[in-house]
Order: sequence, then C-alpha cells, then structure tokens
Amino acid sequence: MSSLYDFSARTLRGEDKPLADYAGKVVLVVNTASKCGLTPQFTELEELNQRYRDQGLAVIGFPCNQFAGQEPGDADAISDVCHVNYGVTFDMFDKIDVNGSDAHPLYVWLRSQKGGFLGSAIKWNFAKFLVGRDGQVIERYAPTVKPSEIANDIEAALAA
Repeated sequence: MSSLYDFSARTLRGEDKPLADYAGKVVLVVNTASKCGLTPQFTELEELNQRYRDQGLAVIGFPCNQFAGQEPGDADAISDVCHVNYGVTFDMFDKIDVNGSDAHPLYVWLRSQKGGFLGSAIKWNFAKFLVGRDGQVIERYAPTVKPSEIANDIEAALAA
C-alpha cells in the first residue's frame, strides 16, 4: 500500500468506506477513546473540522480499546459520546486495533511512514497523523499534542 487512499475501513454505522473518498483532501487521522483523560480533545478536533473543512480538511477518528481499556463501548456507545457529549460531526470509524498482530492495515502503514519517539508503535489514545492531499503522511503528533497546536501545519498542508 502506498497511500491513505489504498485503504478502507468500516464506519460506526457498519458501512465499508474506501479512504479514497478523501482523495484531494488533507486528512487528520486520530485514534480515539471515550474514557481517556485526553477525550476532551474531541472538542478541539471538532473545532479544526469546522474551521478547515470547507478548505479541504477531513478529520477521521478510529476508536481503539488497546490502552487501559478506555474504549470499552460498542458503536452506539462510542457514537453517543462523540456526537452527544462533544458534538462531533467528522467521520468516525468502527473500533480497531492500532498495534499488534491485529492492527488495522491503515495503522500498520501509518506507523511505517512516521515512527514515534520510541519507535513506530502507537503509545496512547489520540496519536495524530496529518496526511497531505496526495495521500502521504506529512507528520505524526504525540497524543499529548493538542489539536489546536497543529493548526499551522494544517494550514500549510491545505495551502500546498
């Protein structure tokens, strides 16, 4: 696989969605969790989505329960937290693994493109990957980097 657009994933509604649907957009890929200390990042992610979507940004979230069991719910529970508690309007996908032998192929590819501080493994919820309009990874951000802190990088990618 050579770009984001080579993958597909199942949405929270259970539909298979080709990520080629995002071709030509700047995409912020985030592994999420509903019961994490970083869960309030949903607010800033939605703010980025609202601010830049008309310029070509797509934020996409991938719930993951691999970190301290902080995403235990099913699709309905995840949807409730995202939509009701945080007003999320960006695309959310079905729960996946981001590390290990069952990692979703998208995350295997993302990790191979940009390793983290201690290697390629995702270290916690809310790791972020910024992908350019060409489907290639531009940058990887640690979970503790607030979404608002990468607005300048998003603007640069949108302008490229």
